[in-house]
Amino acid sequence: MESQRTFLFIGLMLVSFLLFQEWNNDYNAPKVDPSANTQTLQTNSPDSDDYVPSSTDGELPTAATTAKRSVIEITTDVFKVKIDTRGGDIVETDLLQYEETKGSTTPYMLLGEFDGKQYFSQSGLIGLNGPDKPGARPIYHTKQKTFALTGDELRVPLTFTDSKGVSFTKTYVFKKGQYDVGLEYTVNNTTAEPIQVQLYTQVKRTVQDKGSLVDQNYLGAAYGSAEEKYEKYSFSDMADKNLSINTQGGYVAFIQHYFVSAWVPSQEQQNTLYSLIAKGNAAIIGAKGEPINVQANQQATLGATYYMGPKESDILEAIHPNLDLTVDYGWLWFISQPLFILLKWLHSILGNWGVAIIAITVIVKSAMYPLTKAQYTSMAKMRALQPKMAALKEKFGDDRQKFGQATMEMYRKEKVNPMGGCFPILLQMPIFLALFYVFLESTELRHAEFIFWLTDLSAKDPYYVLPILFGASMFITQKLQPMTVTDPMQQKMMTFMPVIFSVFFLWFPSGLVLYWLVSNLISIAQMLIIYRGMEKKGIKVRG
Repeated sequence: MESQRTFLFIGLMLVSFLLFQEWNNDYNAPKVDPSANTQTLQTNSPDSDDYVPSSTDGELPTAATTAKRSVIEITTDVFKVKIDTRGGDIVETDLLQYEETKGSTTPYMLLGEFDGKQYFSQSGLIGLNGPDKPGARPIYHTKQKTFALTGDELRVPLTFTDSKGVSFTKTYVFKKGQYDVGLEYTVNNTTAEPIQVQLYTQVKRTVQDKGSLVDQNYLGAAYGSAEEKYEKYSFSDMADKNLSINTQGGYVAFIQHYFVSAWVPSQEQQNTLYSLIAKGNAAIIGAKGEPINVQANQQATLGATYYMGPKESDILEAIHPNLDLTVDYGWLWFISQPLFILLKWLHSILGNWGVAIIAITVIVKSAMYPLTKAQYTSMAKMRALQPKMAALKEKFGDDRQKFGQATMEMYRKEKVNPMGGCFPILLQMPIFLALFYVFLESTELRHAEFIFWLTDLSAKDPYYVLPILFGASMFITQKLQPMTVTDPMQQKMMTFMPVIFSVFFLWFPSGLVLYWLVSNLISIAQMLIIYRGMEKKGIKVRG
């Protein structure tokens, strides 16, 4: 396979991959009927936008509170959080260590309301005696409306007492430097009869459309169970069928580019993982625990952990063994994970993510040098056989059978493998795609600076210098080798390939384009070294 065809193959593979992703997103785009699945949404009030799961044990008694709701604010070193006293839900979260946009002073809002779209974290107690009722959730009380972390831990208690005198204390536990928040429910049964409660935790997010062709990051729900370590459950999946899985432990999450929010219930009990499309086009994924009996004049505590922050593998794995899989490297995760570890190690030494990208590209290309050498050597030998190939065509004319037999015999005598240029490319493609996902998914590259005008490796090059240089590197590579393809259509495609790729890469994150540019430059250097060695052996390579 000639090098021009190799470039064409790589280009078509990359473009086809992204187009397939785009088609897959379009084909599976959520087509939500506003009335779909709302039969499972039990609300008695038209003003209620909260979903309270049905108890596993019978009907819920009618109860409501008319107390006035309010919002309390919590500030830590990493969060600014707002909690609605109605239900005690987290309705807004600002990540103080992350900018909304590069250079801005506004922190990144992970949870909240965005142009009418909601993204909330909800939790409550249902069951026969739980305070959370369909359409009538409890209004919690606090001693103050603002809280601030001053030490290593901040506990924010919210209390509610029902009409029977049962006391419920919902406590959020924030810790210094941590994005995981503890949830503790303390139930104090002061009555003479046993009561039953059941903890549910869920994330609610308005159904959203996919991003652009370049933005291929997954936006949607995911879950893990005892059987499935990590499974995506998209908006369209929710519209088609409500999730209902009984499992030991597990977790549920909503994933977006660079960030994730996830509920991790008790891993010591059976949980029900569920989903639905609720009123207002809201997609919900949650976990419901086992019913807990609290005896008369006794207390019981139920708990879960909620994570809301960056997709950092080490932190997520510490919360749940499989939660790090939400850093979604796709089906090549087993290659991407080691490459990311190497990238982080290089950054720890070099101190610059752009330089680390260059370094890992050099390492990967050097490790694959034997494959590259085999590829270029095979292509050069094939080019050297072009005169003999032309003679065989002249000799056998339209007799394809005899021409094919003569060609294979020539290959055997010359010890040339006609597929020798293809196999190395096929072996290298998984590495390239794995690195593609590493650069796409790594939170560390968000707003990471390189040099000069490249102040954000996760954004496109503002002056399009890298895409233009990439196109120039492709043009140089073509010029180093003569155009050997004879098909007019292929010749036109090869001629315009540098331009096509330059335009295609204009909107790519600059970190990705930097990788491809450096990879191309190294390939050019390797090509010159390999060809010079072959020419010294008398093998005509160019011209």
